[in-house]
Amino acid sequence: MQDKCAMKVGTDAVLLGSWVNTANANSILDIGTGTGIIALMLAQRSNAMIDAIDIDNNAYIQATENVAACKWKEHIHVHHISLQQFVKEHDQKYDLVVSNPPYFIDSSKASEESRSNARHTDQLPYDDLLKGVLALLNPNGKFYVILPTKESEQFRDLAEEHKLFLTKLTRVITRTDKPEKRWLMRFEFTRKSFSEDSITIEEDERHSYTDAYKELTKDYYLGF
Repeated sequence: MQDKCAMKVGTDAVLLGSWVNTANANSILDIGTGTGIIALMLAQRSNAMIDAIDIDNNAYIQATENVAACKWKEHIHVHHISLQQFVKEHDQKYDLVVSNPPYFIDSSKASEESRSNARHTDQLPYDDLLKGVLALLNPNGKFYVILPTKESEQFRDLAEEHKLFLTKLTRVITRTDKPEKRWLMRFEFTRKSFSEDSITIEEDERHSYTDAYKELTKDYYLGF
């Protein structure tokens, strides 16, 4: 369900949830969980205990309802809290931290306040997000995030200032005749051999999904 959430389930969340490698992860933090979709996707592919947080009350209620209705509910705990406050109240370290965060920095805001909060960085600036990751990620852990291309470049540079290094990048192209739109990024505390690739979602018309996108998301789309 997503009727209570300002930001509905979209391709970004599906991409990120499908792209994250959950192997050997015992603990996961989902920052800005919204409907809870990413937490649910990761619970489906792991035995990890998952904390899912969101500052928006309607999103918290929605995610709580969705988790309660799923068969992995014992593995997911939803919290109505900001990341900044969560850091103050929790000292647990996570093997994976995942976020589909607010991303608009300079653009005009939507008229609905909750939708603006979900889309803009005012309540979760990139610097605060990265400081939260630094505080909560295990030394050998991995941080996964998806952002638009322009914001991704800024985020990568800021992350490196915080000693978080980009180790994997997938460039997302929505359609074969369009430029890249998003970056899927994995960060770690240690510089490692860097891997980069790309994925195209659709062929030359809407809903004509590429084989690569079908393969990535097949566990979650019944039609694939």
